[in-house]
Amino acid sequence: MTKIEKNILIIDNKPDNLQVLFSRLHCHGYQVREAINWQAAITICQTRLPDLILLDIMIPDIDGYEICQRLKEWRLTSEIPIIFMSVLDGVFDKVKAFNSGCVDYITKPFAFEEVLARIQNHLELKQAKMEILQLNYELEGRVKKRTQDLENALQELKKSTNARNVLQNKLLDIVLHDSLTGLANRVLFIKKLENALNQARKESSYKFAVLFLDCDRFKVVNDSLGHLVGDELLVAIARRLQSCLSPFDTLSRLGGDEFGILLENITGINSAILIAKALLRKLSVAFKLSRYEVFMTASIGINWGSTDYEKPEYLLRDADTAMNRAKSLGKARYHVFDPVMYQEAIQLLQLENDLRKAVERQEFLVYYQPIISLSTGKIISLEALVRWQHPTRDLVFPIEFIPASEEIGLINEINIWVLQEACETISSWSEKKLIDKSLSISVNLSVRLFYQTNLIAHINRIINQTKISSCNLKIEITESVIMENHRDIKNVLSHFQKLNIPLIMDDFGTGYSSLSYLHSFPFNALKIDKSFVRRMQDNQENMGLVPAMISIAHSMGMTAIAEGVETPEQLAQLRCLNCDYAQGYLFSQPLPKELMIDLLLTSPQW
Repeated sequence: MTKIEKNILIIDNKPDNLQVLFSRLHCHGYQVREAINWQAAITICQTRLPDLILLDIMIPDIDGYEICQRLKEWRLTSEIPIIFMSVLDGVFDKVKAFNSGCVDYITKPFAFEEVLARIQNHLELKQAKMEILQLNYELEGRVKKRTQDLENALQELKKSTNARNVLQNKLLDIVLHDSLTGLANRVLFIKKLENALNQARKESSYKFAVLFLDCDRFKVVNDSLGHLVGDELLVAIARRLQSCLSPFDTLSRLGGDEFGILLENITGINSAILIAKALLRKLSVAFKLSRYEVFMTASIGINWGSTDYEKPEYLLRDADTAMNRAKSLGKARYHVFDPVMYQEAIQLLQLENDLRKAVERQEFLVYYQPIISLSTGKIISLEALVRWQHPTRDLVFPIEFIPASEEIGLINEINIWVLQEACETISSWSEKKLIDKSLSISVNLSVRLFYQTNLIAHINRIINQTKISSCNLKIEITESVIMENHRDIKNVLSHFQKLNIPLIMDDFGTGYSSLSYLHSFPFNALKIDKSFVRRMQDNQENMGLVPAMISIAHSMGMTAIAEGVETPEQLAQLRCLNCDYAQGYLFSQPLPKELMIDLLLTSPQW
């Protein structure tokens, strides 16, 4: 097979992706053409049919799944192998991809060597199929021409049949095994699961379990040492895992650094747990590669082979869910699947879908909680707190939806919206002379927003549009923010300082920042977490850590704000400790802007 004769079509709407794949494949002797959508792809195919298609899922108008189905339905392109390449790595995405007709699925970011290997394998597979068709055609010709010489014809037929069997076995091996490790691939693993499920339904004594193993921080190896070292490590991991299993068990490379294990004829879940522990111990020993020594741990999800499952894919899905729970609990451990986890995953998926709609429909509200000066007892500032007015549920509090919004990348839009809304509210009250011009507003920003290059521009725009004084806008960030790329964060905070925007460290005492870091950041105030305020009454003799926190703030030229003040006793204690400001339910719970302005107009004093 001459590589220069092979024509590859790449369908991807991102020019950067097209350029990278074009240049790399072209260097390996392939003719490469590019399409950014379905129309371009069909035009190219009508000009000249490609030998293989690389297809991205995230295509506008018609996504990759639909494009794949259309290509498989069109007679001229139905036999062209299609490989999906996508950032989507969920089980459902990959199953949907294979159901649409693709032959392979590569998760981005990918190792180009793996992409090249898979392209070569599927081109060889296609070539082998063509050889089989040609061979069959030649066989029919020989039979017709040599009907009089039956013995010779039979011998030729036997030789040809043997050759065809060899090719078919080779094709089957390519289709069902991972080219890098030689292990069973996802297709074969799902088939094995299906057989195990059917056997368990027929034989009550037959028991099995599914393990989903994912390497912890494998990406660090690829990024630091290169993909060739990563591939070498994957092969070593596969061999080490195999050494812990019996000949009756099935080890599969599902993709990337994910492995599936089918344990058959086991006595119970404890047997699966013992094997998982053995695998973790085995992986904890350093891998001595050709040039490096690498340490690697893994997280394992265990799912018992219940016959209640309708499809084998669901068995693997729930093992994957258990693996993700193991990662969230600290990695380098196993976790057994509980049906409650599936319901939680479904609820999280629903929450994420609802959140996307909430951003589009602007279903969020801003509530305000007063901050009190302990020297005057009057309200000197408000903290803006977001709430979600869900269309079918009660008011949803941030603790339920903020983590999900950060995970799916919606937190920046929500943060900017809250900032805009809070500043517009204060500006409106000021214009109507309902509040004193010195009243400020505090807004809590997520750490993710600090990595937006246009954050300062956004804030400048909001200040200019609402015409509020920059010193009346206070930015709150959690203690953990300064621990992540603190040099970059410090640069952003210095811009706030130049704009005369006061900075408040929120939840002080709950993170892991050092005082040396604190010295180097331009904070104006420390907000003492409510958990420490609550402990003051439980620790009457030494008042807990609150006095030390107030002292730290004052020694650094900052003011101290106590959160979660709920009783007159706590208020009196804070005043005795010379705390500057306080907020909490003793003064007011967070209120919508209509009720908050009513409270401000009464000029309360505590």
